[in-house]
Amino acid sequence: MHNVADHQNKNKICLVTGAAGFIGSHLVRCLLGAGHRVTGIDSFTDYYDPKIKWNNIADLLQHPQFDLIEDDLIEALESLPQAVNWVFHQAAQAGVRASWGKEFEIYTRQNILATQRLLEWARMNKPERFVYASSSSVYGDVEKLPMHEDDALKPLSPYGVSKLAAENLCTLYYKNFAVPTVSLRYFTVYGPGQRPDMAFSRFIRAILTEGELVIYGSGDQTRDFTYVNDIVSANLAAASRPQAVGRVYNLGGGSRISVNEVLSILADLTGRPVKVKYGDVQEGDPLHTFADTTRAKDELGFCPQIEIEEGLKLMCESMQSRAER
Repeated sequence: MHNVADHQNKNKICLVTGAAGFIGSHLVRCLLGAGHRVTGIDSFTDYYDPKIKWNNIADLLQHPQFDLIEDDLIEALESLPQAVNWVFHQAAQAGVRASWGKEFEIYTRQNILATQRLLEWARMNKPERFVYASSSSVYGDVEKLPMHEDDALKPLSPYGVSKLAAENLCTLYYKNFAVPTVSLRYFTVYGPGQRPDMAFSRFIRAILTEGELVIYGSGDQTRDFTYVNDIVSANLAAASRPQAVGRVYNLGGGSRISVNEVLSILADLTGRPVKVKYGDVQEGDPLHTFADTTRAKDELGFCPQIEIEEGLKLMCESMQSRAER
């Protein structure tokens, strides 16, 4: 894939929102490794234990090229460095299942309003690139697979609606004010450090502790699982390739398998029995996802490196060693 350390892309000043989260912390680590300067913002909300996020970036806090702003994104905009080359907007209130009911207010503020305010900031401060982390949830349940960027977008959850609204704002600011936005639609990202509420984290934790794991639905639902390092590489390509400006890309790992198949791989990897309890299908969860990544391949050089078996093995090893520590 595209080498970020190309001569013309050295020593960029980067802003990463959601810098202590699962994907954000991997991205920050990669940017620092490539010689860039990074300002990270994170509000350390309690959607899951903030200690996990502090652990994600513990080794980065001493890095001379990294500054962390611990604040709400909207409040933090006043204190941002003005000369920023690349913006990576990873921050969002996550979770399909939690987005119904009264909680939606949090999603409108953190996912829609915060994105609009950050775009206004970008309009004034003119970064070279503004990369937005969108989601496959903008598609909803589709009639044909794989999902293509130009398909109709019909989110199934309030979370999906909020991610699509923010993606639409990015397009508007590009078309009206030439803010150089790129939107990346992530398909089920996994890997070491994955959020504790996400499926693979829950599955592996249950298996390692010999507990029971709950599957929503029959387990026949399929997902296009994407390893976190492949997502990070695509972010760097989206920031540095001229043809990416104003575009939207699907990022899928090309590993579309069912939840039951995942459990069978995990049983093989861990050599442990898997105790499964099947529960009700959750509102807002599509039955299948599968990304057409032709555009990302052609324009970003996106080529996922990690197959599902290898990715799950790395994730199991990471969670096992954390548990032992």
